[in-house]
Amino acid sequence: MREAASTALAGLRVLDLTRVLAGPWCTQILADLGADVIKIERPGTGDDTRAWGPPYLKDEHGRDTSEAAYYLSANRGKRSVTLDIAQVAGSRIARQLAARCDVLVENFKVGALAKHGLDYASLREANPRLIYCSITGFGQTGPYKDRAGYDFITQGMGGFMSITGERDDLPGGGPQKAGVAVSDLMTGMYAAVAILAAHASRERTGVGQHIDLALFDTMVAMLANMNMNYLVSGESPRRAGNAHQNIVPYQVFAAADGHVIVAVGNDSQFVRFCAVAGCPDLAIDLRFAKNADRVRNRDVLVPLLEQVMRARPVAFWFEQLEAAGVPCGPINSIAQALADRHLVARGLQLDLPHPLAGRVPLVGSPIHMSATPPAYDRPPPTLGQHTDEVLRELAGLDAAALGDLRARGLI
Repeated sequence: MREAASTALAGLRVLDLTRVLAGPWCTQILADLGADVIKIERPGTGDDTRAWGPPYLKDEHGRDTSEAAYYLSANRGKRSVTLDIAQVAGSRIARQLAARCDVLVENFKVGALAKHGLDYASLREANPRLIYCSITGFGQTGPYKDRAGYDFITQGMGGFMSITGERDDLPGGGPQKAGVAVSDLMTGMYAAVAILAAHASRERTGVGQHIDLALFDTMVAMLANMNMNYLVSGESPRRAGNAHQNIVPYQVFAAADGHVIVAVGNDSQFVRFCAVAGCPDLAIDLRFAKNADRVRNRDVLVPLLEQVMRARPVAFWFEQLEAAGVPCGPINSIAQALADRHLVARGLQLDLPHPLAGRVPLVGSPIHMSATPPAYDRPPPTLGQHTDEVLRELAGLDAAALGDLRARGLI
């Protein structure tokens, strides 16, 4: 067990009834911060993402294991228990576990757990301190509450794809989804924040509460300034490709031998950018001197800058713009990003022991804390790895009882 003072959430026990990404991402954040996360999985199959490969983690002989990379990305730091909660005896054990936990996170369809006595109303009777977090596609209320929720659908419905992708009038124009499941990941992050807020509230009041989080709500909420652009102007923002809706120049430019991201965040940076680019006259041109003017006149300014940027190689722009204090950067592959000397120095990539593969490479938490940093003492568990351990510890089951449950297919 983790030492009481070594991690921020040491002593917090979480029952994880989630699968795929949004819920597991939330509970992995809590696990990294020290919570004891008990992941309940279906006997025989487990979390859906265990089968979402290839690629699969390879063993020391280069052979595929049963652990898909997708599953490994969101389940570090947890204990896996196989338990069939659809059977009466299985749901009874799950209720016993919930009574011993501080937090329960689930992502079942609205109302699906009530028939097993695992809904919030049932569980809070035995454990009024329980913080119960429900994650669904569309929330516990509203006309869409019974719809299945998928990240791709909410990216479309929530407006995200209307602002993501190249402009319709340019080659390749049209709506695009993000390269990762952004509504799942952001919902998981919001869920973790909400759970910690509920935990702080419980410290004052002594009682838990029900948290209702929806991918659709999150997808809309995270549009941030784009929402406000519409609410203030009455005009829906459109796709702008790699350009910024409110800042110019803030986009990708083609150089002589590659591409450069230039992110001019204020007028003084624009002056320095123009000096490096050899076009100082643009910085004093009244059409471009202020950012608001550059935004209004982007169709005039950007072609001028594109011509200038194409004249010199990538290395020149990086060296000169960086020296001038103008933000710029490359477009890396994931391999290049993970190998970047800065990320290496920050220790973001991990390597943990794994029972099937010997070692498993992982990307750690971006959270850095001076006194209680994240803990990386458990790799993503194999299916049912901790079933006996947890059920002995929290449900009081002995070897005979565990053997009976296993013979009946409950664990």
